[in-house]
Amino acid sequence: MTDDRQTQRDRSNRGEPDGPSARPTANDSAEGADQADMAEMTSQMQSMEEELGQMKDRALRVQAELENYRKRVAREAEEQRRYADMGLLREILPVLDNMERAIEAAEKSGEAPGLLEGFRMVVTQLTGVLERHHCTPIEALNRPFDPNLHEAISQMPSNDHPPNTVMHVVQTGYVLHDRVVRPSQVIVSAPAT
Repeated sequence: MTDDRQTQRDRSNRGEPDGPSARPTANDSAEGADQADMAEMTSQMQSMEEELGQMKDRALRVQAELENYRKRVAREAEEQRRYADMGLLREILPVLDNMERAIEAAEKSGEAPGLLEGFRMVVTQLTGVLERHHCTPIEALNRPFDPNLHEAISQMPSNDHPPNTVMHVVQTGYVLHDRVVRPSQVIVSAPAT
């Protein structure tokens, strides 16, 4: 035993560790492995949290896109419903034009007052139906020419009207809500020379 003590002192003087700490134990290896496992688990947990954050962000974006899509579809459906009668109105308006021409011709000839009155009633009724369905005539006479509402079929010099003013309506135009069903065909004033 004295030799063992001497050996320990010699080691101590030389700076060598002595005793059980001089050799790694199974406990030391297990602690190092536990620390490595903990570091790896912490790293995995952080990457999973990042991935979860990305997934939440993606889910919020998809939800916002879906809500925007729903709103757009609802707007488009409302617009289609609102303007669904456009084709029918385009076909009815020439009939109304012909009836108005017939009234005009009958007024000029002075014939068949009963028939003329019947035509006037039918035109009034048809105009009322159009208005109930939000199809209204475009006011054009003596108004500034608007290419969105009017179709100029000719220009005439005039001293009575400012330039680019509707002087005469050849065919009445109509709008459905705020959309033009057909523009008014008009004659527009030009500067007198």
